[in-house]
Amino acid sequence: MKPNSCLYGFLRMGLLAGFCLGVPALAQQAVPQALSFGIVPQQTASKLAEDWGPLLAEISKRSGVTLVFRTAPNIPGFEERLGKGGYDLAYMNPYHYVVFHAASGYRAFAKEQERKIKGILVVRRDSPYRKPADLAGKTVVFPAPAAFAASILPQAEFGRLKIPIEAKFIASHDSVYRAVASGLHEAGGGIQRTLESSPPEIRDALRVLAETPAYTPHAFAAHARVAPEVLAKVLAAMQSLSADEVGRRLLLPLAFKGIAAASDKEWNDIRALDIDLLRRYSQQ
Repeated sequence: MKPNSCLYGFLRMGLLAGFCLGVPALAQQAVPQALSFGIVPQQTASKLAEDWGPLLAEISKRSGVTLVFRTAPNIPGFEERLGKGGYDLAYMNPYHYVVFHAASGYRAFAKEQERKIKGILVVRRDSPYRKPADLAGKTVVFPAPAAFAASILPQAEFGRLKIPIEAKFIASHDSVYRAVASGLHEAGGGIQRTLESSPPEIRDALRVLAETPAYTPHAFAAHARVAPEVLAKVLAAMQSLSADEVGRRLLLPLAFKGIAAASDKEWNDIRALDIDLLRRYSQQ
């Protein structure tokens, strides 16, 4: 039997539900947009995916906006992608936010609830060191030059106290904690949140030697291309997480109490520090 000419034409194009059947062509149906969500690589990609993946899936479910987990191999790689506007949404350290707000058009919309960020110095629990001055002349490891709380703030404190150290950078917060716990290095920089979320055998092998002053924490920021009405849905979903058991359980691996709305001016305390480590971006 010779096939109906209209139906045959649509079959050739792979559109069985074409106009001959009274259904709009699939090509004309709206496809929901997915937004990339970049997470600063303070820890290994597998650890970040384990902690952030379920949380982003729940925010997607509550907001109706599909969020796709993204990160980078290391912090410099993350900076390169932020510099190119490579993420639709991103969770970035306070210094990164100040730089890439100006250079790439990212704008803060949320932050961790009830948290100021401090840098910490960690040593082995059985270490003889009791104060920063005890580390004079020692090698202290940090995640990356522009890691704000874990690298910039502790080094600034060593400078303020006129304690000479040799700084070494080893990729991530996890790398720092493992290096110190194993005895490869005397001390390292980090932040309380990533220390708390470290494996128990690492966390329990360390103690905090000192803390830095406190500043506005990491920013959740959106690139200028993200529509305001889409961002409002994502923010509402993020704020709702602390209100129920499911949301609180998903926040627990990050040691977050909740997520609160935020605005750009809240990072003026970081701007006042006048840090200029990423000049190639700040001069764009």
